[in-house]
Amino acid sequence: MKFKLKILINKIMKFKFTFLIAIYFFGFALSAQEDNYEEAKKALSERPYPQWFKDAKLGIFIHWGLYSVPSYASKEGYSEWFLRGMQTKGVERMKFVEDIYGSNFTYKDFAPLFKAELFNPDEWASLFERAGAKYVMLVSKHHDGYTLWPSKYNRNWNSVDVGPKRDIVGELTEAVRKTDLKMGLYYSLSEWNHPLHRWYTDPHDSIGKYVDEYMIPQFKELVSTYKPTLIFSDGEWYNTAKQWHAPQLINWYYNLVGDDAIVNNRWGHGLDTGFLTPEYSSGIKETNRPWTEVRGLGRSFGLNRNEDLEAYGTSKELIERFAQAVANGGGMILNVGPKADGQIPMIQQERLVQLGDWLKTNGSAIYGATAYQITEEEKRIEIEGLDENIDFNWVRNSPMKGIKEDNFTIEWSGYIVAPKKGKYTFETKADDAVAVYIDGKLIIDQNYTASGTQSEVMDANTTASTKGIVNLKEGVAYPITIKYQEKKQNASVSLFWESKSIEKQIVPTTAFFQNKGKTKKGLKGVYSSMKTHLCYTQNNDNIYAISFEWYDDEIELNITNPGKMAKVKLLGLGRNLDWKYVNEKLIIDTSSVKYDELPSHDAWVFEIGI
Repeated sequence: MKFKLKILINKIMKFKFTFLIAIYFFGFALSAQEDNYEEAKKALSERPYPQWFKDAKLGIFIHWGLYSVPSYASKEGYSEWFLRGMQTKGVERMKFVEDIYGSNFTYKDFAPLFKAELFNPDEWASLFERAGAKYVMLVSKHHDGYTLWPSKYNRNWNSVDVGPKRDIVGELTEAVRKTDLKMGLYYSLSEWNHPLHRWYTDPHDSIGKYVDEYMIPQFKELVSTYKPTLIFSDGEWYNTAKQWHAPQLINWYYNLVGDDAIVNNRWGHGLDTGFLTPEYSSGIKETNRPWTEVRGLGRSFGLNRNEDLEAYGTSKELIERFAQAVANGGGMILNVGPKADGQIPMIQQERLVQLGDWLKTNGSAIYGATAYQITEEEKRIEIEGLDENIDFNWVRNSPMKGIKEDNFTIEWSGYIVAPKKGKYTFETKADDAVAVYIDGKLIIDQNYTASGTQSEVMDANTTASTKGIVNLKEGVAYPITIKYQEKKQNASVSLFWESKSIEKQIVPTTAFFQNKGKTKKGLKGVYSSMKTHLCYTQNNDNIYAISFEWYDDEIELNITNPGKMAKVKLLGLGRNLDWKYVNEKLIIDTSSVKYDELPSHDAWVFEIGI
């Protein structure tokens, strides 16, 4: 008995020792991992951004994949999110699938239909070079997990095994590197439907196995194979950089590719590195860190056949947005969305060529330029419109031609008529702020302030609801005013009502009139924002003024005196212009420039040679 007890005690002691050793090494491993994470973060903070990227200013994004087969979303939606729309049973998308492909059709059934039969990578590269771009960014894998290279981690879910049977990443990389363009790849860290972690479905913190066993090996496979100069990561926003092992992964990439390599800033919470990537934003101003505005030629990144023609804008609007981005210290990644056959739509090609033609003349004000002490000059504009009712969702876009996407206001005025007497509950749902006045009384104040500024609640940039109650008589026309303010990114506003006799609904068009006599339907709207009319850059000891308006007689610039020896010319004209400096303004005489001499009809660049 004593012998057995002694054996048992020895076994317990041995197990305890082994357990302690395991705990020690496990703790050491965690500590080492923590140290490695912090060391990697420190290394990133000390790494300079490559000069070529600061100088490049323009890149071309390409969203192309299985979602290019349906090429469909709401008019303001992202077509590349098609799978997510099917997962959530979005009414519009599901109806589209059933009507076109049948009720039993799944997202995977799009793969054989993605044929890319007209894809010519050399033609793409030539077009992007003609557009004036300096780099290309291809979506190698979006959130649906389908890869455009033969990833061994995605058997039968890549462009070689199923679909076009071509290595899209490899072919385009080879074509781009025949030119002076640099090659970049977009890579989604997360996927909606991966068995190890279903993004948006599984708990956000349950990504450990997915990251270790799938994401990191696949990312390294992609980068090791094609060695892109740029990496644009995405899909990071529910997790930390530590969970993604982001600093270690980025440093590994930098060590592999070299000093020209650069990444963007989407790598998870807790890591502040890479170039900034605002989407569809007209408000960012940053001169101490490289940034690039990310936008499509239309509203969507992937091709959306449901978009209106107006979504594509004009060459003038594109050039103005681009010039503003450069003047404010950044650049632009301009997206194209090819069709499933590999053809880039003609209107997209046209916009790229128009931008490239402008850059051929005015590139010295863009490439390698830095922000001047004055970045832009603005003036407030107001545009009147007529709206049937208040039910808008502009997402991240402008509500009207000529109005900025961010920091705009709208004031609607007119009369409201109730169909029956009663107590009416009005409700607004808006991002960002709205106030409603009926018969001169404020009944709703949703984050709206009398000073015209936004409250802190608005800074969260979320849609909220607010209610107000008012008694209305049947058939009486009450004055109504609705004031709306938008700050940044998403923009939407809707006005509802309900009473004992009416279920909650958007206030219908039949309730609104322009006049008290109720003879003219709708509400008058005054849309207002600041509008940039001049931008400034500097480059090689020259100051550049980019004007969005042409002045027949003279143009005034609010810049410091360039000195008596300065020479002023209009780029593309080929001769100097007369000028004078009066009241701290540089006044350039444009009266000698004839219409048929104008080098552009979109924007004009004046070079002030110091």
